[in-house]
Amino acid sequence: MRVIGKFEVEVDIVAGGGGDVFHEIFSTRPHHISTMSPANIHGVDVHEGDFGKPGSVILWNYTLEGKKCVAKNIIEVVDEENKLVKTKIIDGNLLKEFKTFTLTLHVVPRGDLTGVKWIVEFEKIDETIYSTNFLSSAKNEGRDSSTCKEESKLFLEGKELKCR
Repeated sequence: MRVIGKFEVEVDIVAGGGGDVFHEIFSTRPHHISTMSPANIHGVDVHEGDFGKPGSVILWNYTLEGKKCVAKNIIEVVDEENKLVKTKIIDGNLLKEFKTFTLTLHVVPRGDLTGVKWIVEFEKIDETIYSTNFLSSAKNEGRDSSTCKEESKLFLEGKELKCR
């Protein structure tokens, strides 16, 4: 049986400019993330194309649960107007557990606060218990600024589960 899921995390942060800088970092300057979070992200390099351009391939070096990992992703969508970036993992450690893994980052201005919504859509290789460790790490990267509230939802096979 296939296990298909969707995980959504929304975090409100204090970010000037309606979240423009946060969106810019994840869309066109992800190589700066290793400076902001050196314990988790060790390097982000262009493998093919250019940062912020659909079709470009980006190589990430990161640590998850104390283990050095890599991920190669292709940028599928960069929507400047709606402050949205969508990437698909095409190689690396995550594909040992997932058949498909797509990450969308959507920045939503809300007056004094900025909403950062992380959406992960995936298909597991097998039916083993789903781990949110990668997703928790992604959520924490978005919380380096002052966090006001967060909402997490996990959808497995169309059913919403609470994540704590």
